[in-house]
Amino acid sequence: MEELKQCRLQQRNISATVDKLMLCLPVLEMYSKLRDQMKTKRHYPALKTLEHLEHTYLPQVSHYRFCKVMVDNIPKLREEIKDVSMSDLKDFLESIRKHSDKIGETAMKQAQQQRNMDNIILQQPRIGSKRKSKKDAYTVFDTEIESTSPKSEQDSGILDVEDEEDDEEVPGAQDLVDFSPVYRCLHIYSVLGARETFENYYRKQRRKQARLVLQPPSNMHETLDGYRKYFNQIVGFFVVEDHILHTTQGLVNRAYIDELWEMALSKTIAALRTHSSYCSDPNLVLDLKNLIVLFADTLQVYGFPVNQLFDMLLEIRDQYSETLLKKWAGIFRNILDSDNYSPIPVTSEDMYKKVVGQFPFQDIEMEKQAFPKKFPFSEFVPKVYNQIKEFIYACLKFSEDLHLSSTEVDDMIRKSTNLLLTRTLSNSLQNVIKRKNIGLTELVQIIINTTHLEKSCKYLEEFITNITNVLPETVHTTKLYGTTTFKDARHAAEEEIYTNLNQKIDQFLQLADYDWMTGDLGNKASDYLVDLIAFLRSTFAVFTHLPGKVAQTACMSACKHLATSLMHLLLEAEVRQLTLGALQQFNLDVRECEQFARSGPVPGFQEDTLQLAFIDLRQLLDLFIQWDWSTYLADYGQPSCKYLRVNPVTALTLLEKMKDTSRKNNVFAQFRKNERDKQKLIDTVAKQLRGLISSHHS
Repeated sequence: MEELKQCRLQQRNISATVDKLMLCLPVLEMYSKLRDQMKTKRHYPALKTLEHLEHTYLPQVSHYRFCKVMVDNIPKLREEIKDVSMSDLKDFLESIRKHSDKIGETAMKQAQQQRNMDNIILQQPRIGSKRKSKKDAYTVFDTEIESTSPKSEQDSGILDVEDEEDDEEVPGAQDLVDFSPVYRCLHIYSVLGARETFENYYRKQRRKQARLVLQPPSNMHETLDGYRKYFNQIVGFFVVEDHILHTTQGLVNRAYIDELWEMALSKTIAALRTHSSYCSDPNLVLDLKNLIVLFADTLQVYGFPVNQLFDMLLEIRDQYSETLLKKWAGIFRNILDSDNYSPIPVTSEDMYKKVVGQFPFQDIEMEKQAFPKKFPFSEFVPKVYNQIKEFIYACLKFSEDLHLSSTEVDDMIRKSTNLLLTRTLSNSLQNVIKRKNIGLTELVQIIINTTHLEKSCKYLEEFITNITNVLPETVHTTKLYGTTTFKDARHAAEEEIYTNLNQKIDQFLQLADYDWMTGDLGNKASDYLVDLIAFLRSTFAVFTHLPGKVAQTACMSACKHLATSLMHLLLEAEVRQLTLGALQQFNLDVRECEQFARSGPVPGFQEDTLQLAFIDLRQLLDLFIQWDWSTYLADYGQPSCKYLRVNPVTALTLLEKMKDTSRKNNVFAQFRKNERDKQKLIDTVAKQLRGLISSHHS
């Protein structure tokens, strides 16, 4: 019985032990599973296992010492899971900071691809299509949120996607990013009751990253790649935040995103204003504008307001216009410097058509002429005309994709073109006209050229109308000021011709070498004057293509200047005495001038109009040579006076020079009495002239 009793006791103990072990084994298995999950970094399942262990299994065996050890370890395990998941999050944040450039590049590439499709194939509104693309992208991510595979959990942010630029399909920007570390960490902190701590930490870290991303490199303005990298990082940052906004419940909210975007917008615009102001290459400014448009369009797809970026592009447009004007100033300068200022010769129909194709020119008379023949203008006319059109095209390029109305584009092009004409081209022409070594032939050709360019302005108006589809009669349409520019240049060239001619006349007059004390009577005009008249004849022969009024004005101006200069030569203070013989020689020179005026060097003058330039000299010389003082003194002041143009002061000045010449001349004795009589006569006339002058002044 004792043995049986002992056996039954052992059986009961064994049975009780088995029952207790049956309760303990699941706890141990669950704890073992927890350890395995911790080792394989499956932290969210480990947390779920920990919950089951704590609330379901351990209470059943809580009186065992090993259970107490487990219970004591649970807070440590929770903290360990929390720390490890936070470490994963930090790795993720560091990784996306480094890879923002790649994420943004992919997003912008996708936006560019979508825009090309919209423009070429679908012809649908750009924004609508892109929103659809965004929705498709989100479908990809919804399948990843609950992913707990070892591979995805071990990855800390960026999937290993090769850069396949040549492939037809560009991977979605967010396809490059594994967001599971964020989701896991968020779930873990939510389960642990520390969601707010997690949210605050995440937002704080991302704000810091945003400030780093928005800090532009100091040399960003030097190349387009500098701007591209800057934009890629910003786009990459906001693509990630936008995805977090839409795939987590409250980790970030719209207010937080808007606040970040406002900061980003202000800093980006400030950086672009600063760096773009350093740019002097219009091609780089144009590329930058296209990049900014793509940057804005990409972010607009994700719901970010970008109107301020387009407003800033209008500011950059003004800078672009200035860089264009500087570039075209150089182009015009090269064209004008390299021109030969000679009419364009053409020897065949093909050459003729080529020039007419470059510049709108019609002349029925010229078309009838046989080859070879010449256009009236030089090569700078078609070249300048085509460069103005190129400038208009360059302005149009900037207005593309700015979402401007055709009226706004038309206004922008016209205003920029007006600046090109009234400032850049006008200055270039004025510089050529004012050059020291400019010749009369070049000035004549410039007048002809500007006349034809002025006529072409209506074709430039039509050209702008054709590319903008805005009729010139539309209200508020800016008119081109090209006609004013070319008129001003022409007037400047005309004035320069008059000045140049006068300078040439002065150069000839410097060669004048009169012997004012000669007693010999000459029989031909002075050599210097013969050369001067020959020069004037050949010069006015070149003026045949000039507008009639210009040629006539130049001729009249030259004759007046010549007459005035000759008068000055006769009356200058250095000539203290002169003889009648010297006056006779001077008279021959004036007759040569009058003969030139009568010959009609420039057509269009009525009768003796040109001769009137020398009327003052003619009447003065006639008075002295004919010694007709009685007529002069008797008729002075009457409208019908024969010597109406002779001023008594001028007559007295010349008369004073004829005094005492007899004493200086070695004349035969028998003539001295006559000379004395003549001297008395001169004194008498001089006295009467003084009386005329004093009575006239009184």
